Amino acid sequence: MRVYVPQSLPGLAAAYKAGELGPGPLTAYAVTPALREWYLSDDIEELEYAALSRAANASLRLLAVDPAARRVRVVVAVDVPDGVAQSDPDRGMDPGAIGEVRIEGAVPLARAAAVHVDGDDATADISAAADALGAADQGDDDAQFVVDGAEDHELLWFATQEIPNII
Repeated sequence: MRVYVPQSLPGLAAAYKAGELGPGPLTAYAVTPALREWYLSDDIEELEYAALSRAANASLRLLAVDPAARRVRVVVAVDVPDGVAQSDPDRGMDPGAIGEVRIEGAVPLARAAAVHVDGDDATADISAAADALGAADQGDDDAQFVVDGAEDHELLWFATQEIPNII
């Protein structure tokens, strides 16, 4: 099963140094029954992209609480055995938890299939979105507009052997 683990650059650097994403439990995003119902598509590539996008939003939240981190979203795509990533059926349709899964233990970085990172052209918008996130959560429509602007940027794909260059 492919899962998408939200990170920041400091988190990716720590994972690279440790050789694993963790310690657990980890929150990740995947194609869950709730995500399928929410996204209304049977196209697996579209569903995977939706899960990746949910992880990118979670990465933005990591940036909001770490002002020292470089303002780029980071998502690590990892393949885990079926059953390792569990969704909470009680939170399945909670708008903030759609596609969310939990992995109890650390995941070896060797299981990573790719790393997705914002390009340099996204830095200003991602920084503004991270700064506006708190106000957006409080219902500020202007702040939500700024946060939504982060979604205008596609994450770039990198092979796992490129991690040292990314960090």
